[in-house]
Amino acid sequence: MDGELTHLDAQGRARMVDVGDKAVTRRSARAEAVVAMQPTTVELLADAALPKGDALAVARLAAIQGAKRTPELVPLCHPLPIDVVEVDVEFVEEGVRLVVEVGVEARTGVEMEALVGASVGALALYDMIKGVDRGAEIRRVRLLEKRGGRSGVWVRD
Repeated sequence: MDGELTHLDAQGRARMVDVGDKAVTRRSARAEAVVAMQPTTVELLADAALPKGDALAVARLAAIQGAKRTPELVPLCHPLPIDVVEVDVEFVEEGVRLVVEVGVEARTGVEMEALVGASVGALALYDMIKGVDRGAEIRRVRLLEKRGGRSGVWVRD
């Protein structure tokens, strides 16, 4: 990477990057988001006892939908023919961790799709628990790894 901002033209205006000359290759990305909550809220989730229903199922579906709708939400993202979106949900010390992995055969990567998926999944989970835990918060929305394309593999330390 040469450090240039690819979404700006020579005059500094926002632009969509032309990926037409790039090779179609297998690309994937994984991102996470953590929803921190009270231990009693974790118990309600684990027991599927929330008043709004199965919050974890809703979060998984929202993450998938978020990944698929990324170009509608992030203005300069290319619409991509996503092949797969996998969502793992796990209980962690803080609350719940969502990990979203997105795969595609395309000319550009799916980092934004993974990040949007994790973010939307976390927002949906927050929406499902806010009635019992107003202090819940979304933390650590971040890219964990990306594979494919010219820059190859990147994995967070």
